Amino acid sequence: MIPEFSGTLNTTAARQANKRKQSLPMQKQTMTWGEALTVYLKPKVLAMFFLGFSAGLPFLLVFSTLAAWLTDYGVSRTTIGFFGLVGLTYSVKFAWAPVIDHLRIPFFTGMLGKRRSWLLLSQLGIALCLFILSNLNPQLALTKVALIAVAVAFCAASQDVVVDAFRIESAREELQGAMAANYVFGYRVALLVAGGGALYIADIADWSTSYLSMAVLMGVGIITTLMVAEPDHAKAAEMAKPFERAWIERIWGSGEHSGLKEWFVKAVICPFIDFFKRNGRFALVLLLLIGIYRISDLAMGVMANPFYLDLGFSKTDIFQIVKVFGFFFSILGAYLGGLLVVHYGIMRPLILGAVMVAATNLLFAHMAQIGPDKNWLAILISADNVSAGISNTVFIAYLSSLVNQEYTATQYALFSSLMTLPGKFISGFSGIVVDTQGYALFFTYAAILGIPAILLAIYVWWRDRRETARGEETAPG
Repeated sequence: MIPEFSGTLNTTAARQANKRKQSLPMQKQTMTWGEALTVYLKPKVLAMFFLGFSAGLPFLLVFSTLAAWLTDYGVSRTTIGFFGLVGLTYSVKFAWAPVIDHLRIPFFTGMLGKRRSWLLLSQLGIALCLFILSNLNPQLALTKVALIAVAVAFCAASQDVVVDAFRIESAREELQGAMAANYVFGYRVALLVAGGGALYIADIADWSTSYLSMAVLMGVGIITTLMVAEPDHAKAAEMAKPFERAWIERIWGSGEHSGLKEWFVKAVICPFIDFFKRNGRFALVLLLLIGIYRISDLAMGVMANPFYLDLGFSKTDIFQIVKVFGFFFSILGAYLGGLLVVHYGIMRPLILGAVMVAATNLLFAHMAQIGPDKNWLAILISADNVSAGISNTVFIAYLSSLVNQEYTATQYALFSSLMTLPGKFISGFSGIVVDTQGYALFFTYAAILGIPAILLAIYVWWRDRRETARGEETAPG
């Protein structure tokens, strides 16, 4: 039984008002196309490009770029494979997200605020660790390289948590698509710099200079953090106090309790309870949608490069068409997704994204039957990247609309982990399907996997419209 208490979060009227507040921006057209375009010129939206760059820069430096460095120094393939486990850090970032949500950093928090303090600390940590890596020789200090790589990944995953929370808290719901689009653009540019750029520097100079250059480039994020404004947390914190007090007393009993006990309830337990309390049983439907929305895309992703090679395309073809040509279309898709959210709200573009991702898998299935045609590959890649850009941007905006701003970091970290888990699990069996059924059937199956996400998105949209209509009928006046 959930305890009753006097406070905004517990009243039925407040819950209905909260649902109406969340629903209206999703449904109503709030801006013209011209107004939607000007959204990208807002300072807080522009800032997300640079924070996205800061978030994307360290990712490849502990994955493929690090693997290339280790290969150059004669490290065995088996050992390099174990370095891939560093990536698990990104998958479990939700474990320390409650700390980021509720722990004040001495001096930094008082000077910069809740989000900017954690942003600066994580960015300084990445820069310092990259600097240390630039001074290590994998042949002489492989264990140290491994430990510092884990430290880079930990700081980078922490930065991801804070950037997501900062983005959600800094702008209204209808701006989240544009914020996400600029973030994706910056992230993609950083991947090019940390991938091809780092390799180029290592080729003309050495790996030490390459990693040192990447450490210096973290200054982009540091300068941005110092320039942006801290989001206002006072209102959300005040609204959450009676809710948190009630659950502290329910779990630990009435009276005074240690700071650690109270912190545990506020930081770890309340984010879960809040989500289910705001959404009731429908929370399970939302979690199911989060888990399956990207399943069609993620299930086939690991087979994409083998598919191109097996079909007969050269590595140069893949680089020119898939990587370079595809990059620009992915950015185009991201910005289209942001415009659609600003113009139409979230729900209709969410359905469109699910349909487009599933449909592009059918283009892959067709490509498997016609062979290595470069024109068809260009069509396929443009469609695939535009659809992925739209769906990812809209989905980020949708996840952002589901969080309570008092628990932004924790709830969004959980959502972002859940959205990749089922797809990544299924992708582990993709090779078996390709070996036994062939590419054409494999991509057809991947398209079919997208149908539940489409149907569930339509249901959520229908339910949202119904709740909005009820809210307007019962609204005073």
